[in-house]
Amino acid sequence: MLPCAELKIFKNLQKILTLLTLTIAAFIIAPSLAFAADAPKIDSGDTAWMLTSTALVLLMTIPGLAVFYGGMVRKHNVLATVMQSFTCACLVAVLWVIAGYSLAFGNGNSYIGDLSRLLLRGMDVNAPFVLGAGTPGATAMTIPESLYMMFQMTFAIITPALIAGAFCDRIKFSAMLIFMGLWSLIVYAPIAHWVWHPSGFLGAMGVLDFAGGTVVHINAGVAGLIAAIFIGKRVTLEETYAPHNPAYSVVGASLLWVGWFGFNAGSAGAANGRAAMAMTVTMIAAAIAALSWMAVEWKFKGKPSVLGTITGAVAGLVVITPASGFVDPEGALIIGALGGAVCFLSAHTIKEHFALDDSLDCFGVHGVGGMVGAVLTGVFAKAAISGVSTQAGSIDGNPMQIWTQIEGIAFTIGWCAIATYIILLIVEHTIGLRVPEHIEREGLDINLHGEQLRH
Repeated sequence: MLPCAELKIFKNLQKILTLLTLTIAAFIIAPSLAFAADAPKIDSGDTAWMLTSTALVLLMTIPGLAVFYGGMVRKHNVLATVMQSFTCACLVAVLWVIAGYSLAFGNGNSYIGDLSRLLLRGMDVNAPFVLGAGTPGATAMTIPESLYMMFQMTFAIITPALIAGAFCDRIKFSAMLIFMGLWSLIVYAPIAHWVWHPSGFLGAMGVLDFAGGTVVHINAGVAGLIAAIFIGKRVTLEETYAPHNPAYSVVGASLLWVGWFGFNAGSAGAANGRAAMAMTVTMIAAAIAALSWMAVEWKFKGKPSVLGTITGAVAGLVVITPASGFVDPEGALIIGALGGAVCFLSAHTIKEHFALDDSLDCFGVHGVGGMVGAVLTGVFAKAAISGVSTQAGSIDGNPMQIWTQIEGIAFTIGWCAIATYIILLIVEHTIGLRVPEHIEREGLDINLHGEQLRH
């Protein structure tokens, strides 16, 4: 048995060793515990909101855009027009699963994704998604990758569907399908990668596009312009060309407006304050743009039309799209008011001056509206809204952001115009783009689909 003094020393040594052991363990274990606490997890609230947003954005195409466009064409072409939107949703969904998503959001390089998600392989349905995992600027989310893929699919669907508004009434259905399929992979997927993937070069340049002003609207508008010029005017313009049912278009525009909350607020990727502000400014811009378009039309034409007012609301939705996650309500009022007026002038003056047959004003509203919105994002973006100090516009002390936005517009126009023209050339020299004149005069419904409206 140890003497009393030695026993006391031994016990003190035990205490010191225990303390050292606990200290070392704390240094080893604490960081891993902290990492586990900070690691993103799938959040049920964010997931529920993004599921809802995905459904809302799909609603924009079917039935929203289908009914909006369908009400503005001749009675003989209504079914063919709504068929374009519906089949575009089907076709692009399949192509997105096969390769489109991987090309847009695979890591790849600065210009295009890779094939790591070909046929959606490798997705972990139980883990939160990290966009650009393993690359600088990777973004951790609180939703599964399958949901992010679905949300982005609805954007990929509506973009080529918008183009159909430029050449409806005169294109072969088979030609439309081939064009839309090629365009979604060759034009849409790379531009989505440029802007929204962490390694994309436009995003790295600092181009701000919260929900698709560049990726969706400028892209679709420019493609529509090229297609309208390439295919040529409708022969039926020689005759009275009254819309079949403007009331249908009101319903379609209303569905677009509601669905746009998913489009813009859903682009926050979570159910948070930024999503709420994006929804707020979306409502404000659409409302003031409808009034702005109506006022200008009233001044120049003597009467405010129903189709004009609803088109003004859509123009407001377009111009606020790139800015929706960066601006406050004051900025939204100015952006919407300017957007409605400018889009009215562009939709009328461009077509009249250049004798352009952009059937449903795809370029005048989406192309011009997207450009106006992108530039004004560079003016009114506020770091306090985005929570990122570098995402500020000229009124927030960063006047160079306007030039950055213009560069993003220029790159988008350049690639979209060249690639769209080449795709149209390929289709024209293989199966041909345009229906014969007698079919155009009789109507596409009965000749292309064997059906027609009976009232």
